[in-house]
Amino acid sequence: MRPKILLVEDDVNLVELIRYNLDKEGFDVVSTPDGEEALVLAEEERPDVVVLDWMIANLSGIEVCRRLRRAPETTSLPIIMLTARAEESDRVRGLETGADDYVTKPFSPRELVARVRALLRRLRPALSGGHLEYSGIVMDTSAHKVTRDGQSVQLGPTEFRLLRHFLEHPGRVFSREQLLDAVWGRDVYVEQRTVDVHIRRLRKAINGDGLPDLVRTVRSAGYALDSDASLKMAS
Repeated sequence: MRPKILLVEDDVNLVELIRYNLDKEGFDVVSTPDGEEALVLAEEERPDVVVLDWMIANLSGIEVCRRLRRAPETTSLPIIMLTARAEESDRVRGLETGADDYVTKPFSPRELVARVRALLRRLRPALSGGHLEYSGIVMDTSAHKVTRDGQSVQLGPTEFRLLRHFLEHPGRVFSREQLLDAVWGRDVYVEQRTVDVHIRRLRKAINGDGLPDLVRTVRSAGYALDSDASLKMAS
């Protein structure tokens, strides 16, 4: 699966340059020049990284970043800010708002690609190869095997796809509708409560022998794979 980038930039020429270079390096790119639309796309497209310009239409990049961090569904979404502002105070403001990295214009496309890859390696290590890992869970996507703390975990096909989706986006909250689209497919009709059934099966499979629950339920929002799940549910 090619990692997906949401590019929020209103310079048409720069968009085409960035898109060309990211596509060449194995990324899918969805773009918009509009801050309000960026918030919608972040929820609908479920990108792996957002590349966000500071100065965009309708809503500033800083405000888009702030709102993405506030929403449970996008709170852990990696964000790289693009800006012509070179002052240290501006860089600090961007990072304090929630950006994970900061690239000052002008920049080379190779630098941006390198920053995106570095961010994915750091925050989304599950996307770096055929083995997905998180908090003791290891999934071999080629051999279709899963272990937790070295012990084999037996999963049905749907639970396997569900866990894979969570492992590709650790910490991120997904609604039932989003999980249906990602795991079952947009063209398949399945009732939302079906998700709850498979979440219970997944919990039973990976949390056996009294291990901490790694699946967090977020009331009125959905589910996430979270190493602090048991603590947050208890608090």
